[in-house]
Amino acid sequence: MFSLLIQGFQIVFAPSTFLLIFAGTVLGVIFGAMPGVSASMAVALALPFAYSLNGVVAIAFLVAVYCASITGGGITAILFKIPGTPSNAPTTFDGYPMAARGEAGKALGVSLVCSAFGGLVAAFAMALVSPQLSAMALKFGPGEIFAVSFLGLSVLTALDSGNIIKTVIAGLTGLWLSTIGLDPMLGVPRFTFGTETLVSGVEMIPVMIGMFAITEVLKNTVIKEKKDEDLNKASTKTVFPSIKEFLSIKWVMLRSSILGTIVGILPGAGATIASFLSYTTETKLSKHPEKFGTGIIDGVAASETANNAATGGSMVPLLSLGIPGGNAAAIMMSALVMKGVQLGPLLLKNQPEYLSSVFASMIVTNILMVLISIFVAKIFAKILSIPYSILGPVIIMLATIGSYAVKNGTGDVKLMVIAGVIGFVFSYLKFSASALILGLVLGTMCESALRKAAVIANGNVVQMFGSPISIVLLTVCFLLLVIPIIKSLLSLRYSEK
Repeated sequence: MFSLLIQGFQIVFAPSTFLLIFAGTVLGVIFGAMPGVSASMAVALALPFAYSLNGVVAIAFLVAVYCASITGGGITAILFKIPGTPSNAPTTFDGYPMAARGEAGKALGVSLVCSAFGGLVAAFAMALVSPQLSAMALKFGPGEIFAVSFLGLSVLTALDSGNIIKTVIAGLTGLWLSTIGLDPMLGVPRFTFGTETLVSGVEMIPVMIGMFAITEVLKNTVIKEKKDEDLNKASTKTVFPSIKEFLSIKWVMLRSSILGTIVGILPGAGATIASFLSYTTETKLSKHPEKFGTGIIDGVAASETANNAATGGSMVPLLSLGIPGGNAAAIMMSALVMKGVQLGPLLLKNQPEYLSSVFASMIVTNILMVLISIFVAKIFAKILSIPYSILGPVIIMLATIGSYAVKNGTGDVKLMVIAGVIGFVFSYLKFSASALILGLVLGTMCESALRKAAVIANGNVVQMFGSPISIVLLTVCFLLLVIPIIKSLLSLRYSEK
């Protein structure tokens, strides 16, 4: 490992390579902080710059953009309740309430520290146990992938323990939305109602922007008595957590790092699922689950640690097996293939400089992005000083640009507006918008894995879910779904007595 580390730092600290990594980190943070620009889109935008570079430097540069974009997305998630990337959506649950009560600086500090921690843990895991982790990932077939995605869905009952029925309804609505578009197995349009925009499915980014950003603007517009001073009182100077605060979230960070790395390794999972799964897992494990969603550092730590850890995890199957762990990794794979790199088990033996450069680049990037994000956050925080009568339209403008950028079409802008109105109605009726987003995020993966498992097993349920991994995961899913419902019914029964 030490020889690998030394070799990687020799590559990374070459002046020209270091400048490229620094530039990639800056680009990544800025791209990530822009609403609607996902991590994979940030890597795609940076891809043309990598064409003229040699393969080792190119992968180091793209990894820097990838890691930094996830961190940058937390800035707007905290300040404006607009997730920069889909994986930052859970950060809004506690980050924005902290900013609303004047603790934006603390939320930003926790976000940056946890992002760096998660990224560093994943980088060392990648270097230490890459072959073993890849072997573990190969044991995950469609049945196991379904169990993992269903595990994420099973935490719906924890998102709002005081209103389980409405939360489940919202989650099921999100699952239905994920089925709109072409059937993944047959290619037949479903629930498109003759609209071309829906043929490719309901895009998560416009829906997410609408239900978070547009809904928030509508709520603040309706509540006329809310003064501009109340909205702008937040201290946006980044404040890093104290030793006491750091120690209070140490286990949250460790669990989220491990979970994020593992989920990142699974093909098709990625940082978004890791972030949601980690947040809801911590809600279940917390001694005070009722505080999640009200603005506590545990929620910010869980989300930001896991989504950054997933970036390192996604590189493991890419380099060790030639299997991309997510969309961004797939884009990097295309760049490496163009350079003539033979990805797979022999890469470490024949071309170890690629693994070492990725390893060192992730370490350097996770340190640089903390410093860079502080300055980027200051720039974005200046917007908060604008009166809300002007700030509201500015947020809508940013949201519109972000939604339009997904496909460069007005269809997604319309989808964003509809989602914003629905989110406002959800807020009024006390339905959970977060549950709907969770259902939409996990629905596609859940359906695809389930149907593939059914085809492979010829409909045999025992064969589909008979592996030890599937049995354990589905048992946990069942318990997570049932226990909160039983608790709710028991408390209702005792209250009636």
